[in-house]
Amino acid sequence: MLSESLTKTKLTDPLILDLLQNIREHRSMLDNLQTLKVDPNLNNIVSNEIGRELIIENEFHKAKGFRKLHIEVAEFSKNLKILHCVFFPDPKFDIPIFGMDLVKINDVVSAAIVDLSPASKNQGLKYEELLNEVDKSSFTSLREIPNWGEIFSKNVFFASLKSKSEKNDFCRVVDQYLSILIKLSKKATPEFKEEIIKERVDYQKNYCVQQMKNEKTSMVLLKYFDEKWVNNYIKKVLFDF
Repeated sequence: MLSESLTKTKLTDPLILDLLQNIREHRSMLDNLQTLKVDPNLNNIVSNEIGRELIIENEFHKAKGFRKLHIEVAEFSKNLKILHCVFFPDPKFDIPIFGMDLVKINDVVSAAIVDLSPASKNQGLKYEELLNEVDKSSFTSLREIPNWGEIFSKNVFFASLKSKSEKNDFCRVVDQYLSILIKLSKKATPEFKEEIIKERVDYQKNYCVQQMKNEKTSMVLLKYFDEKWVNNYIKKVLFDF
């Protein structure tokens, strides 16, 4: 679990704490929630070197319908703050992939993204209407989805946040996407047809492969760690399928 000391530190942004609390509250609603054991060397990382201060804290869980529930909070050199979250479904269940990232440099939220990404061929049709109803009209600085973002749904939200009201609205959008995810997971039942499970496995593999094409992730980490460690962290912690 995220350490209490981190949640109270002055380095942690209030917006990130609000989102973190919201995500945890929804996560707690899942059935059979359990902590996942991971390599402690890849779990919580702290550096107090002057000019290269670093905090990375991870939470790993699993639950009914989900093989991995991952939350990462990271703060680099006191100015770059990141909240990263992906909930990977168990391929036996017809549940989308929940993904959310927030990047804040000093006081500017340069990137805020949230999506329920399809984890099978026709899955999006089942929740697209619900996502369509989420009001995203108040944002003024929508961003273009990168080339590797074909994995996202038609309702992926990606923007820079320019005001306090937009930050509050982003929290609301994340809350609504999570609420839809929880409802879908409660209704989902396990599937035992091998071809359907294989399709969902392949979709998750592709999701991870495409996410690893985002060079910004490795560029940040390579300022603090060697290439071998960074590749290991990305493949084992962030996108491990």
